[in-house]
Formats: sequence, structure tokens, C-alpha cells
Amino acid sequence: MQLLLTRHGETDWNTQSRIQGNTDTVLNENGIRQAQELARRLAGLSPRPLRVYSSRHKRALQTADIAAGLLELPCIVQPGIEEISFGLWEGLTWKQVQERFPGEYPAWHEDRRYRRPPEGESYQDLLDRVLPALARIVEAEGGPEAEGQVVVVTHSAVIMSVLCFLDDAPFHEMVKRYRTENAGIYPVEGRKLHI
Repeated sequence: MQLLLTRHGETDWNTQSRIQGNTDTVLNENGIRQAQELARRLAGLSPRPLRVYSSRHKRALQTADIAAGLLELPCIVQPGIEEISFGLWEGLTWKQVQERFPGEYPAWHEDRRYRRPPEGESYQDLLDRVLPALARIVEAEGGPEAEGQVVVVTHSAVIMSVLCFLDDAPFHEMVKRYRTENAGIYPVEGRKLHI
């Protein structure tokens, strides 16, 4: 079983470089076009995906609904694959975070896997809920050795964290190593999730 981890389409906060986290933003016009193009790319795969799963956040669910509609597949909301919570940093740019949180930001930047932003989650907290959620998807689809692939529409930090974890890469290098594009597709083999 292969999971096609897919980032949602663009939002206005993406274009403004604002931290979204759990803030429930929606796709902008370009994001809707990206989701439509994603749907066309997915429709061209052989074999075609079996199902579409999505985070509950509106930007992901909009993207997933567009893809599922074109593929004529059900769209299933999967708890646990929502974006990381950045707590008090949400809505700010990274420059504003550095200015307003001069003590917390450097400490978090050096140990983001285990350190939390004020009132937010660490990347380990994120993995602790995302990995079991992905495992549930794989099991629902017949287990890691099953044939086929499913689309999982989620978020940048989710995808980067999973790839970083699977490659045993340093988490402070995740953005440099695994930069994700809006509506990008990142395949992961179900058996690699240590299910």
C-alpha cells in the first residue's frame, strides 16, 4: 500500500508567509486552480488511487473534495492528520515570531522535534498523532502489503515530519531537505511506517 501524501492548495496566508497551524484557513483562487490540477494529475495515474483521505482543516478538505470529485471517489476525513499547532505563533510571520519571542524561538529552532511553541505542539507531538492515523489508513485499506495507493491530503509540517522521521534526518533541517509545494504529491510506502 502506498500513501500519496499531498499538501493542500494555496491560501492567502501562504502568500503572506503567515503561520497557519490549526487556524482554519480556506483556499484562495490560485489554491482552487492548484487543487483542480492536482485532481487531473491524480486521474492520470495508473493504477488510479482507491480513495481520498483528508485532514479536517478547510484548506485540506477543499483540496480533497476537488480531487475526490474528479476521481469519483469518496472523501474520508481522517482524524489525526491535521497541521501542527503553533499556538501563539499562528497568524504571525516567522520574522514576527523571532521579534516577539526572542527567548522561545531560538530554543525551539534548535530542538523543534521536542520543544513546543507557547501553547503549541512539538514535532514529536505531531508524529505521535500522525503516524498512528496513517497506520489506521493503511490498515483500513488492507494492510501494508496490499496493492494500490490512496491519497492523503494534509499539511506541510505533517509531510515534512513524516519524511524526516522515515529518513532519520535531523528535524532542524526539515525545511531545507523536504520543502513541500502546495498541491505537491509525496509518496510513502505503508510498510515504512513501522506498522
